[in-house]
Amino acid sequence: MEPKIEIIGLGAGDINQLPLGIYRKLMNESITCYVRTMDHPVINTLQKEAILFESFDDIYEKHDQFEAVYQEIAKILVAKAKTNGNIVYAVPGHPMLAEQTVQLLLKNTEVKVEIIGGQSFLDDLFSALKIDPIEGFQFLDATSFERQQVQYQQHLVFCQVYDRFIASEIKLTLLEDLPPEYPVYIVEAAGSVQEKINKISLVELDQQITLSNLTSLYIPPIEKEKLNHQFFRLKEVITRLRGPGGCPWDQKQTHESLKKYLIEESYEVIEAIDAEDDDALAEELGDVLLQVLLHSQIGEEEGFFTIDDVIYSITEKMIRRHPHVFGDLEVVDESDVIKNWELIKKEEKGKTEEKVMGSLTKGLPALLLAEEIQKKAAKAGFDWIEIEPIWAKVYEELEEFKEAVQQGNISDQEKEFGDILFAMINIGRYYEINPETALIRTNHKFVQRFQFVEQQVKESNREWGTFSLAELDRFWEQAKQFDR
Repeated sequence: MEPKIEIIGLGAGDINQLPLGIYRKLMNESITCYVRTMDHPVINTLQKEAILFESFDDIYEKHDQFEAVYQEIAKILVAKAKTNGNIVYAVPGHPMLAEQTVQLLLKNTEVKVEIIGGQSFLDDLFSALKIDPIEGFQFLDATSFERQQVQYQQHLVFCQVYDRFIASEIKLTLLEDLPPEYPVYIVEAAGSVQEKINKISLVELDQQITLSNLTSLYIPPIEKEKLNHQFFRLKEVITRLRGPGGCPWDQKQTHESLKKYLIEESYEVIEAIDAEDDDALAEELGDVLLQVLLHSQIGEEEGFFTIDDVIYSITEKMIRRHPHVFGDLEVVDESDVIKNWELIKKEEKGKTEEKVMGSLTKGLPALLLAEEIQKKAAKAGFDWIEIEPIWAKVYEELEEFKEAVQQGNISDQEKEFGDILFAMINIGRYYEINPETALIRTNHKFVQRFQFVEQQVKESNREWGTFSLAELDRFWEQAKQFDR
């Protein structure tokens, strides 16, 4: 005979919630009924009627994770069914609602699983809370959920809020999005004579002492205007700005007109990083994200792409180019990662580039473009290995510039000066110094020192023109001392 597990639901509360068919089946069975936990009011009543139960409560003490508990219970049930031929397994509520052990058993191919039924507590929960799930409803397992799953604009119910530890985990997660005083409802034994509903603030959630396996937590929907930290709200704001009745300036923008703002905002991010100002960095990154959303909104309006396409593209690329993280590839160090990245990049293009300089990002600032040109030449093997010839090239270009100056040819001077900069970028590349970042820091340093000199001049009550260069230079040296 094929081994079989019959799974029945005990309802969410007392004996009055137990369906008559389930009650009769339990009364007629002469075998032991296995239960996930004895902590259920129906079991207490049925035991008085001589029905035998064997629980798995002791397994909860053996494991730190609920998943391991459920896996062991399912394993034991399969073994008992294979030994006895047919067993009955009872779970709280309905077998198909928030029962991980049932899901594990349904995936098992060694035994036949039959769902007998039972009463779900959701109907009673909706009645107790007076909510209509058609307005939007989300049901989550308190023991295994992640923040990004939570939909705050819907009626939100957490089941299996067994104890204060689980309640604390829920609270800490929800406080990432909701204020501490946000009202929540603890529902105990919905639909039974023991039913209780307690309204508290979110911050008080783990201070309750009446939590049990019959406890649920209800979070009322929150207005979207209070979720401005979530991505969907930014998307809505940008759509509104570009839409009818929106902002005339935003409505006029095109990909072309927005280019300068993307460059400006990117440099302001670098400035915040250099200043080690985390608050400013968060703000400036937001400004860059604004540019991404504006371009995506324009793309959507024109029917070419949406923000979803942007996100999909980069997500797929990151997974594809990191097989050592998302696949089975093994790497030793960062150099292996870079090598694999370049190989995958070539495979994506479908063929090897015909020209070494064929994929330059020509919109880069001149310093960064020069560095990219040098890196591509280096990959092709056209590069110095030692530093001495690079320094020699710098001195050579300096002499050629001096000669151009002496000859008075402006065009030659400009060309030779560019050669000096190109050679210095090569020096920076050898020492792994980003030329753009280095120059930004120098510009910032000069401005700070000059502002110090300016302040000294102001405090002297003299005009700029009355100071000699030597006097101003002394202020400059003082500014350098402050830097140190």
